[in-house]
Amino acid sequence: MSDAPILTDRHDAVAVLTINRPRVLNALDVPTLLAFEQAFCALELDPAVHVIVITGAGERAFVAGGDIADLDSRQGLAHYQEFAEVIHRVFRRVETSDKPTIAAVNGFALGGGTELLLCTDIRLLADTAQLALPEINLGLFPGAGGSQRLLRQIPACRARELMFTGDRIDAQTAVSLGLANRVVPAAQLMDEALSLAARIAAKSPLTLKLLKRNLLHGADMPLPAALAHEQAVISLVLDSADAHEGCRAFLEKRPAQFRGE
Repeated sequence: MSDAPILTDRHDAVAVLTINRPRVLNALDVPTLLAFEQAFCALELDPAVHVIVITGAGERAFVAGGDIADLDSRQGLAHYQEFAEVIHRVFRRVETSDKPTIAAVNGFALGGGTELLLCTDIRLLADTAQLALPEINLGLFPGAGGSQRLLRQIPACRARELMFTGDRIDAQTAVSLGLANRVVPAAQLMDEALSLAARIAAKSPLTLKLLKRNLLHGADMPLPAALAHEQAVISLVLDSADAHEGCRAFLEKRPAQFRGE
């Protein structure tokens, strides 16, 4: 395997982005985050890529957090301007991507690993996976978006408990909390992720893009405004060739041939 911190692979319209630092459990540092950003942006701009799967190299970790020695070496302003600036920008790019993202969590997702997972659309967990936001044990708290995203994705009392204690949870507990979609046997994780990604990639890429924007923006609106936004966006979809291809294919009892137009 290459020594590059980020690897990409293609399976038809599905791209797999692998964080490739298994010797340090795929911990995130600034060079790795910048390489991730470059690779992710390239996949976003590639019209042949419809879905992006994110995973970690090796069998032990998805992402086991940040580099603690690096954190210990920093003071506040340097951290704010360097590491924090980069990781917030990169994670927000994942969260706001027009392309569906799937996290294939193959092991530990601790600290920044859980925070990355919180930015993805769909989360599949190996049965060996463990999640945690353990920063409180270091005298810190989640600072890559985790304190805000977790509070918005699960009940506030459970989010506070996880952040106040730093406790790890297993894959099934994560699913029961609503942090992930389902648990998969570790040996089947990538097959399951690629199969799901292929099913999504067969849909209209234009409609997926507009649906993702509708969900992202609507989530920050009061319900009346979000419903008006939805009304406008679905009307926009009906100006696309893909929408009419889908309707005609249904009426003609044949598979739709979406072109992203």
